Amino acid sequence: MISLTVTALVFGVVFLAELPDKTALAGLVLGTRYRASYVFAGVAAAFLLHVVLAVAAGSVLTLLPQQIVQAVTGVLFLGGAAVLLLKKDDDEEEVRKPADQSFWKVSGAGFMLILVAEFGDLTQIMTANLAARYDDPLSVGLGAVLALWAVAGLGIVGGKALMKRVPLRLITKIAALLMLGLGVWSLGEVIIG
Repeated sequence: MISLTVTALVFGVVFLAELPDKTALAGLVLGTRYRASYVFAGVAAAFLLHVVLAVAAGSVLTLLPQQIVQAVTGVLFLGGAAVLLLKKDDDEEEVRKPADQSFWKVSGAGFMLILVAEFGDLTQIMTANLAARYDDPLSVGLGAVLALWAVAGLGIVGGKALMKRVPLRLITKIAALLMLGLGVWSLGEVIIG
């Protein structure tokens, strides 16, 4: 059974954390050069693979005693918030251009870009933490993959317009505050409970 509350919470946290990420900018660059549907197919497949791995890792954590899991996830959320607050603004990274515009070349370039760039990334670690915290792999996985796909779609189709209207620093600070809140909440439950 899917929990809409958990799915919505995960979607919001992962969406905000991924928006200022360099992979969203890379998707934007690929989307301006190639057919958007081809780019999205590759990027979406890579994000799906990352979410499956993260949820599996988080599910393994649920085998530990609940207080230890809450303490670990609390510390990791606080660490994630610190990373977002302390990271410097990166310039757009150059994306290597495929030799041709075929579906397999373009989607393969998008897949490989995300596969490499997102491995061990903050949102993947966050997804594992959320899977451990809520012990609801399906809801967490669904929320995370939909958030990542939404960010990828925004980046590929209309990222430039969004970034002109909403400052990247504001998005980053909101994501950091959400993670800070989740970290404090997790640690508070360990101390109180």
